[in-house]
Amino acid sequence: MIICSAQELSKMFGGNLIFEDLSFEIPEGSRIGLVGRNGTGKTTIFKLLSGVETPDKGLVHLKKGAKVGYLAQIPQYGQGTKGIDVLRSAFSELIEIGERLKELESKMGAEQDPEKLNRLLEEYGKRQDEFTLLGGYEIESSIAKIVNGLDIEELVEKDFTSCSGGEQTKLCLGLILLQKPDLLLLDEPTNHLDIGAVEWLEDFLKEYEGTVMCISHDRYFLDHVINKVYDLEDGELTVYHTNYSGFVKEKEERLMIEFQAYQEQQKKIKKMKEAIKRLREWANQANPPNEALHKRARNMERALERMEKIKRPILDRKKMGLEFEESDRSGKIVFSMEDVSKAYGEKTLFEKAGLNVHFKDRTAIVGQNGTGKSTIIKMLLGEETADNGVVKLGSNVKIGYLSQHFTVADPSVRLIDAFREEVPVTEGDARHILAKFLFYGPNVFRKVGQLSGGEKMRLRLAQLMHQDINFLVLDEPTNHLDIDSREVLEDALDDFKGTILAVSHDRYFLNKLFHKTYWIHRGELYFFEGPYSWAKEKLPEIAPEEPVVKVVKDTPPKPAPEKPARNMDEIEADLERMEEEIFIIEQKLLSEQDLDVLQELYKDKEQKEQERNRMYQDLEDILA
Repeated sequence: MIICSAQELSKMFGGNLIFEDLSFEIPEGSRIGLVGRNGTGKTTIFKLLSGVETPDKGLVHLKKGAKVGYLAQIPQYGQGTKGIDVLRSAFSELIEIGERLKELESKMGAEQDPEKLNRLLEEYGKRQDEFTLLGGYEIESSIAKIVNGLDIEELVEKDFTSCSGGEQTKLCLGLILLQKPDLLLLDEPTNHLDIGAVEWLEDFLKEYEGTVMCISHDRYFLDHVINKVYDLEDGELTVYHTNYSGFVKEKEERLMIEFQAYQEQQKKIKKMKEAIKRLREWANQANPPNEALHKRARNMERALERMEKIKRPILDRKKMGLEFEESDRSGKIVFSMEDVSKAYGEKTLFEKAGLNVHFKDRTAIVGQNGTGKSTIIKMLLGEETADNGVVKLGSNVKIGYLSQHFTVADPSVRLIDAFREEVPVTEGDARHILAKFLFYGPNVFRKVGQLSGGEKMRLRLAQLMHQDINFLVLDEPTNHLDIDSREVLEDALDDFKGTILAVSHDRYFLNKLFHKTYWIHRGELYFFEGPYSWAKEKLPEIAPEEPVVKVVKDTPPKPAPEKPARNMDEIEADLERMEEEIFIIEQKLLSEQDLDVLQELYKDKEQKEQERNRMYQDLEDILA
């Protein structure tokens, strides 16, 4: 069954055509990865599917009653709204029912008329059944699951307006997951999440009951979550029934087949044109001119015009031309930490940590957010000092630092001027270099403040590639880059003759390039002679997990352990006794006037009814 379909969609922005006559279907229950280079219109498709924007032409059909979940922009919340309030807003309908139940309890406590009381009791019963059926008693446990999985415990009691953009995004991601829409649209959901949270999200989405469509540059995430790829290229969408790795292989094979077909057709076209030319020459050489030969030439020309031309497939897209300049080598020890401790107030990040980076090493630092990865980078750069221990840089070390939060002092400065501030070259040479990083023509005169995250990252890469450096320090270098640009960056880093130290959440990037891994875990720095996947496998052996139960405020207690199995006679006897107790409580409810006593009676009745339901279930299990 199809949950959503798009028919002949067209969309323009600022006079630029994004796509035209685009049609596709989204099968119910599918897991789709929407891929394509930056700027091809992936986010625009999400906005059209969710109704945030309307197409210039074409229609979007959604299955009747289906809900779409899409985080288009961070919603506005009033002052004093905490993170937990944002998450609870996913259950606004249930919370309203809960408030109505409390209101009914209050009215029943004050009502004297037995007939009106019966009506209130009847409504109360219906509302309570609805509340139970919709999962009203599981609100807190559902929130706890999301909070623990996304690792946002610290944001639960934090004022939403005081959260950073990344923290607000994580809370809103949690909100959408709690809403459980029928069609879940996720645009770069792994941004701002650490590796543990990304892996939890993968498992969550694999078990998700609805339909999932996501845009992501995280290749491991796509491989683990999706079973279809929608490839958007040059305004056309091609469907592949496989995960991301399978898509890469299939697309390469398809392009080669298309290119062969294109070459064959070009040969045929060339032969037809030569034949037309010869026929006309022969016709004109005859005396008088041969009309039959002219007619054959015209017929062949019409056949050529009617031929459906195969579009030349682009086998090698324009990619960033990354190549680091040669630099003098550093000493054998590039960077080291000995017995280093660091804390902020009462929070200790790590104690007596040791780290050694040697010449030509490819070393990665991983760990959950907030464990101190960026702090190590700051100590290396001299922006932070250790509380205890020794932090040393080796001899002749020339650092090039790439931060995920790259900024310039003056956002109004032109892109080309920002580049030349770091790389002293002529304007002509600067334009030539920037063209290799996909900044063409008048684009080099744009203000730096107008650049997207990916464009800023490309600018910083262009600066680094043309500086005298032998030690690259990278903080989330693949953030904001599309997959093609990531692959070019990986190739350039692979050819770099110096040393690299990186902090990253991109598992594909970590496994491909880094053969040494330092993992910050529970305040200790563990070393592994291998890539991320090897370190993940070995970490539990070195540092076994302690049983920790994370909960959020107001999480209901765990249910009591199950009682030993009973026979049918015992259950029927208990059921009879329970029915009598419930009947007695109902009689008291009709005559009691005191509000406090009434509320206690309702609670007691509710508990006994739940217990009675469990007994009926036990009885059904025995009979089954």
